[in-house]
Amino acid sequence: MSDTVSDFVWTRLHQWGVRRVYGYPGDGIGGLIAALQRREKDIEFIQARHEEMASLMASGETRFTGKVAVCIATSGPGAVHLLNGLYDARLDHRPVVALVGQQARSAIGSHYQQDLDLQSLFKDVAGAYVETASVPAQIPHLIDRAFRIAQAERRVTCVILPNDLQLETMEEPAREHGMTHSGVGIDISPVVPAEPALQRAADVLNAGEKVAILVGAGALGATDAVIATAEKLKAGVAKALLGKAAVPDDVSFCTGSIGLLGTKASWDLMQDCDTLLMVGSGFPYTEFLPKPGQARGVQIDIDAGMLGLRYPMEVNLIGDAAATLETLLPLLKPKADGEWRTTIEANVSEAWQEARDSALVEASPINPQRVASELSDRLPDHCIVTADSGTTTVWYARHLSFRRGMMGSVSGTLATMGCAVPYAIAAKFAHPDRPAIALAGDGAMQMNGMSELVTIAKYWKRWSDPRLIVMVLNNRELAYVTWEERIQAGDPKWPTSQDLPDIPYADIAKLMGLGGRRVDDPEQVGPAWDEALSADRPFVLDIVTDPNVPPLPPHITFAQARGFAGALASGDPEAGNVVTSTARSLLATLLPSRKGR
Repeated sequence: MSDTVSDFVWTRLHQWGVRRVYGYPGDGIGGLIAALQRREKDIEFIQARHEEMASLMASGETRFTGKVAVCIATSGPGAVHLLNGLYDARLDHRPVVALVGQQARSAIGSHYQQDLDLQSLFKDVAGAYVETASVPAQIPHLIDRAFRIAQAERRVTCVILPNDLQLETMEEPAREHGMTHSGVGIDISPVVPAEPALQRAADVLNAGEKVAILVGAGALGATDAVIATAEKLKAGVAKALLGKAAVPDDVSFCTGSIGLLGTKASWDLMQDCDTLLMVGSGFPYTEFLPKPGQARGVQIDIDAGMLGLRYPMEVNLIGDAAATLETLLPLLKPKADGEWRTTIEANVSEAWQEARDSALVEASPINPQRVASELSDRLPDHCIVTADSGTTTVWYARHLSFRRGMMGSVSGTLATMGCAVPYAIAAKFAHPDRPAIALAGDGAMQMNGMSELVTIAKYWKRWSDPRLIVMVLNNRELAYVTWEERIQAGDPKWPTSQDLPDIPYADIAKLMGLGGRRVDDPEQVGPAWDEALSADRPFVLDIVTDPNVPPLPPHITFAQARGFAGALASGDPEAGNVVTSTARSLLATLLPSRKGR
């Protein structure tokens, strides 16, 4: 049998290094699925429960490998379903190639069943490269260019394949006018700025007396260089959410997360510095950065479009984070230990103490901060942690102390709900020997996490380390939405919108052959984590928590306080519980620091 177009697609992707594809079958990709069956020893097909989950898994895999990930969907609704996960990848600069089916070429544009204008549909999300194949001779350069652009530019690309073309005999392009010949492979060397630009950056950093460093996802491979730079400049290091694993939290001058989810130590670092060095970060909330004009700035980023975008930098360097910092280091003049570094380290110590104290504040029935705090003390070496969008993100950012070798991620720029479980599944396929932990809110779990327990049950026995723990923060409410409404809009909680049904998540997991435990006693939170982390199979922790524990920002503005007070005065049904929980949380942060003075 002659190879079909579909056979060639998988052969070519295998040559590019692809060993796994996430998707859901359908007649729009019938030829591709049949050909993949013929290559199943070379490329593994991971069947998600929904195409959105497949694209989120692809987005998740590339976060934990740094390599291009691939997802596939059928025509029409399957293609539409891919979009959310692809936008998640695009906005966080993750390289994903999407293969999408289409109706037969003769039916395109005829209002045929599932005949959508896919070229337009994917134009934004895969704007770096989206093309529709029309003849077999196109296929080599379509696949090669889509993969090469995704890898080199860390972008989402898409190749659309009509279903009749998938079954045609593959024809290599002829050596004649109008034909294009392409090949596999790309070598990407680290980009380093020229010496004059590095010297200008060094001059700015050397002149500073109070240097602050902010790192993001672009610094994940530059841990040693970031620490060495901070040591030389006696700087503090704050972390954007996607850069949580860039610097271990046990480094004494690492102030932790920044922003609404961040620490007061990071807030103080930015408010008091006279020089700012940003490395691989597009952190968007400029109100948490130094005031314009307060600090001189240097930024390093591989993407020119991200330079000078958040703060008026004096020197903008296009370059790989690790390679640029390593080349910059000899140009930096060592600073002596002084009051600035001493203050930073004292603030870091105080921030962690505040986090521990806040986690022990009484709540009804369980303080959600305690759930994260108890996990932090038990995080296994080299584990991978994912967190959903919502209050789980806050506790992930503030309470988990990452050590060197750990990885973690959230949906950063898109902030989509429902990412934690598919990310964790992808982490297990990419690193089957490492434990994975997904922190999901009950809203996200009900949205799509429960269905992906089926995927976990289907595949877990092939993982060398079977531990994949899904922790459901079960507060029976879309709590982050409630807090946003209270603080930003001054509106009271609306139960019709925010209340959720109480689902027995652990019992559902057990019905699927997984482990599970429901916890409603704060003293059992630690033992429950111990049980889940020592289980011989994936495990669901259903932890009943208090929705009225406030995710307080490190700095509360007058507008936020006014909105909060207005919401409570407007008849919030939980006003009494909210006031009590907020008072307890504030006291927990204030009293320890008072004792230390």
